[in-house]
Amino acid sequence: MPSLFHPEWHPLFEALGYIAGYLVFRHLRHRLGDPLPEDRRWILIAATAVGALVGSRLLGLLEQAPQAGFHWDEFLTPGGGKTIVGGLLGGWLAVEIAKRLLGIRARSGDLFALPLCVGIAVGRIGCFLAGMADDTYGTPTSLPWGVDFGDGTPRHPTQLYELLFLSALGFMLWRAGNRPHPPGRIFRVFLAFYLAWRIFIDFIKPQPLVHGLNMIQWACVVGLTAVAAGEWHGRGEAQRVQPVGQ
Repeated sequence: MPSLFHPEWHPLFEALGYIAGYLVFRHLRHRLGDPLPEDRRWILIAATAVGALVGSRLLGLLEQAPQAGFHWDEFLTPGGGKTIVGGLLGGWLAVEIAKRLLGIRARSGDLFALPLCVGIAVGRIGCFLAGMADDTYGTPTSLPWGVDFGDGTPRHPTQLYELLFLSALGFMLWRAGNRPHPPGRIFRVFLAFYLAWRIFIDFIKPQPLVHGLNMIQWACVVGLTAVAAGEWHGRGEAQRVQPVGQ
């Protein structure tokens, strides 16, 4: 009987994830409008793509560095590692740099929160079906839903855990997006929840650790600190411009 798991599933579902995320983005942009003009939005999308690529590959190399060393020659090779967390943080940083250069002060990320949930969730199906060829499987478990990815050992299906988490988070963000909220709040909630989730779920992934956490978890800690600092700074600015007596 042929195995369900094969590495060729991964690029297929990765492509489907990009398509699904874009379709959700286009639908939300048409329904809710966009705080940015067309040309500025596409400049930021381009910046996001470049930053996500660099961040994804860089953190992918750092993830394996404690065990295999850091090899710059793998940075742009097709087989080099990639990470979702690195892509999110790299894309976010690139957008903030581009906005500063363009003089854009408006919060502009809310339209990406739900599309990211959908795109990552679809991509995780490919991670699951890739089996042992993908490094996203969990540690061995005796729980009844443990999955044998091909090495004869039942493991936590962490990809499916994340699929369920993203489904719940996406529903919560969709509900919140239909209510009044400050600009940028939906994206920051998405990013904070996803980074916190990755710190939690990566404890049951067999990755090399540095001072008790793997490199992805450390990146999540840095990202959460930046989200908290940005939220604090934003509230301080709002209080400074609030009229006296209100």
